[in-house]
Amino acid sequence: MAGRMLVVCVLGTLLCQVWSSADPHRSDEELLPQALHPWRSQGKGMVRVKRDWIIPPIRVSENSKQVPEDLVQIKSDKIFTGEVIYKLEGPGVDQEPKNLFEIDDKTGVIRSKRPLDREKHNSFTLKAFALSPSGERLENPTTIEIVVLDQNDNRPAFTQSQFVGTVSEFSVPGTSVMSVSATDADDPMTENAALSYSIIGQESIPANAVTKTMFGINNQTGAIYTRDVGLDREVVKGFRLKLQVADMGGMGLTSEGVAIIHVSDINNHAPQFSPASYSMTAVENRYDYEIGRVNVTDRDDEGTRNWEVKYSISNDADGHFSISTDPTTNQGILTVVKPLDYEAQKEHVLTLTVENLNPLSNKAPNLPLSTAKVVITIVNENEAPRFREEPIQIVALESVLPGTLLKSNFAFDPDNSDLRYEIIRDPERWLEINRDTGDITARRTFNMRSPHVKNSIYTAVVKVTDAGGVSASATVAITLKETNDFPPQLFPLSGSVCKGSSSSGLILTAVDEDLPPHAAPFFFEIPDDLSVNWTVVQVNSTHSVLQPLVELEAGEYAVTVLVSDSGSPALGAYAQVNVTVCSCDAFGDCKSVAGTLLGSSVGINFFALIIIMASIALLLLLLLLAVALTSCGRRHHIKKGTALLVGESEDDIRDNVFNYDEQGGGEEDENAFNIDLLWNPHDAPSTPGSFYPGSGIPRGKQPLRKDAPHNLPSPTYPRRPPADPTDIEDYINDGLEAADNDPNVPPYDTALIYDYEGEGSLAGSLSSIASGSSDEDQDYDYLNDWGPRFQKLANMYDPR
Repeated sequence: MAGRMLVVCVLGTLLCQVWSSADPHRSDEELLPQALHPWRSQGKGMVRVKRDWIIPPIRVSENSKQVPEDLVQIKSDKIFTGEVIYKLEGPGVDQEPKNLFEIDDKTGVIRSKRPLDREKHNSFTLKAFALSPSGERLENPTTIEIVVLDQNDNRPAFTQSQFVGTVSEFSVPGTSVMSVSATDADDPMTENAALSYSIIGQESIPANAVTKTMFGINNQTGAIYTRDVGLDREVVKGFRLKLQVADMGGMGLTSEGVAIIHVSDINNHAPQFSPASYSMTAVENRYDYEIGRVNVTDRDDEGTRNWEVKYSISNDADGHFSISTDPTTNQGILTVVKPLDYEAQKEHVLTLTVENLNPLSNKAPNLPLSTAKVVITIVNENEAPRFREEPIQIVALESVLPGTLLKSNFAFDPDNSDLRYEIIRDPERWLEINRDTGDITARRTFNMRSPHVKNSIYTAVVKVTDAGGVSASATVAITLKETNDFPPQLFPLSGSVCKGSSSSGLILTAVDEDLPPHAAPFFFEIPDDLSVNWTVVQVNSTHSVLQPLVELEAGEYAVTVLVSDSGSPALGAYAQVNVTVCSCDAFGDCKSVAGTLLGSSVGINFFALIIIMASIALLLLLLLLAVALTSCGRRHHIKKGTALLVGESEDDIRDNVFNYDEQGGGEEDENAFNIDLLWNPHDAPSTPGSFYPGSGIPRGKQPLRKDAPHNLPSPTYPRRPPADPTDIEDYINDGLEAADNDPNVPPYDTALIYDYEGEGSLAGSLSSIASGSSDEDQDYDYLNDWGPRFQKLANMYDPR
């Protein structure tokens, strides 16, 4: 049996050895290390496991320009028995990234096809196969690991395009400011990624404010720190540093960066008033308004709490002023918060102090707080009168006498001018006021029961005006005290008491128009010299019982009772109580008269009572009949066919005058029933007295209604009264309905024209009668020509 042979060639080193497993003195494990690494000692770098060879990693430099480049050659001992085809699989071959490596299927040489980049792929693990021409595996696959060696092909880069930091002014050397950082894509385990930091330039802001080197940097960590003193924010606002980072420990590739360092402010400057004195004016009696501003300067950073200030007033005992800070300008705003009085103080001198919101730094100069003096002149103005109290309180008895002084000296003028007083509201007109002195007096007594008295308080309003026309008003609250003005009135004044009952009595009470304490409790008594058979027993503060002292006969009794109130002084009133003593039923009520008579053994019998009542009814019937006959006789005294003014009696004309009371509905009904009397002015007569008196309507023209179409036929009026008296109501209603529906007559509530005289009347207008002349100067003969309607009037003026 032939021995197994392994051939491994490391290409590029001109080293290639062949070992045969048939050598009785050397094993495969001894032959392979010398074939792969002939410079290493025997037995190191290769291990055989289950007759498979483990090949150490093959190292390949990145970015190699010799491509394609042979890396390693593998051979199987099966080549001695037949043809062997080699195949290679794995990342870089048939997996991503593809086409980086290939194998010669005849010779087994593995080569790189393109330059490698360690920063993308730092190693590759491949598997090599030995196959027969038919594709059958001749041996187990062999693992080949390719390691890409790093080259310094990447520059370091700062992690930020610009670093920003802050350092307080007056910081001591060695104060940490900030740290910068950079990265390098090369292998961090090599010098290619060993970084070193440095500051290669410094610029102050503003330029050339500071020329010495103020900052240093740790070349390994990138920490920036202060190196020198002299950081004053009022001198320099900040710095711009130019940074550099290099790999290979500072000897390789480099990059540059920028760091901005701001110098922050500390409160090392106290605010100062500028200027230190001010003059202002303020108007009296006004408040909540600005009267002026004060200015301060502060060299600290504007807009920070080291620059912002707060003010205080040290000598304003009455609290008339306040001061606040304008957040934009830092000015102090002085404001009047309490009204000033020119008459009390014409000038105020204030002392102001100022300080920062933040406390001063221990590096600031130790100086006292800045102060300013403010002189405020008060401007006088005409002030309104003032009241000593509001409302004006008055306490008075309701029965105060007219003219009684109620209040005086209740107002004054701050400007000491004369005042004028007046009452502008006094609904009951109970008060008077002296226009010059302001004394309020009672015009008449008060009344607690007035609707304008609420909770015993009556209110009025007074107005006070000074010489300049400025006025003020105040409420006058008058608290009324009740007085005993009215005596109590006994109630009831009549009642009944059961005869023979010791417990029966009439309950009495009283009413009083006064209010407590001048009303209840009431006291009831019977005078000793009146009604000796009766007594009154007090039940409570408002009621008593009237009882007889002895048994009395049934009948009517008048008992005089005195009732008094609790006022001071007390008022009382006598009252006569009509008491009926009667027999009572089981319920305590008086029996009826008939029942009393029937139940009594004394008196007339029942049949006699019936006869008496029938007689009374007969007399009443006869009386009514007599009255009816008298009325009918008087009605027939009026002659048939004569006017209303014509009667049979020549002596008493008043018996024949009837008052119909048909004057209409008054002037306010003109809108509801407004009619026009239509007539043609061309038909008006030219002679005086040819018009209806007081109407301006020509005689001979029938008045027409405007609220209904005229020239319509009138309804039929009932002409003859019914024979049956029970139909009189229907007769009247039919006539009323016909009149209401008649379009040719005016409505009821208008001026009525009682008769139409016709045309061409011989009598003139009544206005032609001279009422101012005497009866002897008048000739009344023409009354005889006016017809029978005026015959009675003509007889009255007949000189015969």
